[in-house]
Amino acid sequence: MRILYAGSPDISATVLNDLCDTLPAGFEIAGVLTNPPTAKGRHGDLTPTDVGQVAINRGLTLLTPETLKAEAREAVAALHPDILVCFAYGRIFGPKFMELFPLGGINLHPSLLPKYRGCAPAQAAILNREAETGITIQKVALEMDTGDILLQTKLPLNGTETAESLLDTAASQGAALIVQVLQQIADGSATATPQAATGSSYCEMLKKEDGCIDWSRSAADIDAQIRAFYSWPLCWTVNNGLQLRVHKAVIFTGDAAACGADLSDAIPGKVLGVSKKDGILIQTGDGILALQTLQWQAKKAMSHMDFLNGSRNFIGSVCGR
Repeated sequence: MRILYAGSPDISATVLNDLCDTLPAGFEIAGVLTNPPTAKGRHGDLTPTDVGQVAINRGLTLLTPETLKAEAREAVAALHPDILVCFAYGRIFGPKFMELFPLGGINLHPSLLPKYRGCAPAQAAILNREAETGITIQKVALEMDTGDILLQTKLPLNGTETAESLLDTAASQGAALIVQVLQQIADGSATATPQAATGSSYCEMLKKEDGCIDWSRSAADIDAQIRAFYSWPLCWTVNNGLQLRVHKAVIFTGDAAACGADLSDAIPGKVLGVSKKDGILIQTGDGILALQTLQWQAKKAMSHMDFLNGSRNFIGSVCGR
């Protein structure tokens, strides 16, 4: 079975690497489809996507078209692929493109479809404080994430995951799930189940402004927001006119007064004090959040104690102003 693999970011590169190492006899990567190189660094050097770099390192045929129009379709057809395997490519496949694959296409999606279709399923699951999410292998369909389900596995959530760690988990398990489905397709045992007609939801593409912290919300909500938006777009607030990014925080359950916190004017956003163990204590609309890793605009990220050493007037200030 000849496979065209489509993907772009590092999580997709992990799956491609694993597929190259674990595909059984009779299966091969015929080519790799990824986004074009982008200009990066001081000199604007063109840099391949993470998936593109894996393809280069592995000596695989690499396609980087701007669009999937006639020229790109001809290049794909020349590879004589049997099936498309996709994870985080970032573009919709049209009917003419899908006609190139006699066995159709499969897509890895990090949610329990039909819940959280769209661009940010891991982030949505964390934001909504779900008890579980999952990984779905579905048939590629013309409408985003609506294809029949071929395989689905659940991932329990304990409330400490970040989007980065959750996507890493999906990537680390992804190749084995894809191989399982490919073998079922090859031997005719694959079972495709239409997605449920109810319970579907969509998550939109993330924007930098989504990371703005509203301190009037609860500590639990803000903690989930920080975890969901790590490591992009990152959560941020304003303090004395400067942007402050928050990389890591926990809900504070200790005795703030015992840490020397000033609770006399505990308005949302007020920097109350510090717990050496838990972090810098910030009042929210419901509860206290302890910030553990912070980063001033244009500075490096620091632990909370190192941050305070360079920000001596931070305690007593109000974030969000």
